[in-house]
Amino acid sequence: MQETGTRVKMEEVNCGSGAPITALRFSGDITSASEPAILGTYQGLGPESKRILLDFSKVEYLNSSGIALVIQLMYAASKKGQAIQTFGLTPHFQKVFTMVGITKYTQLHPDQASACAAFSE
Repeated sequence: MQETGTRVKMEEVNCGSGAPITALRFSGDITSASEPAILGTYQGLGPESKRILLDFSKVEYLNSSGIALVIQLMYAASKKGQAIQTFGLTPHFQKVFTMVGITKYTQLHPDQASACAAFSE
C-alpha cells in the first residue's frame, strides 16, 4: 500500500454562537510519519484557540501509531483546558476510538453541525 501523506488544514469556523472555533481538518493517512503535520499544527495554535474541532472525514487510513498521535494531541489539549469535539470518523474508527478511551477527551459526532452544537452544551 502506498502511503498518502498527512495533510492538516487549519481554519476558523463560526458555529453560530460565541467565539470562532478552530477546525483541524485531516486528510490522507495518519501514521507515525504524521507527527510533524498533526502535532506541529496543533502546537502552532494560538492561546485564543479554546475550542477545537477535529475533522476526520477525509482520512483514508489510520493505524495504531496514528491513533497514538491523536491521543497525544487530545491529552495536550486537556492539560491546556481546551475543549475538543470530533467528527467524520467511520463507524469502525468510532468503535476503536471508544475502545481505546479517546472519548475521555472528546465526544464523537457524525457531522460538523452536531460537533459545533456540543460546544454550547
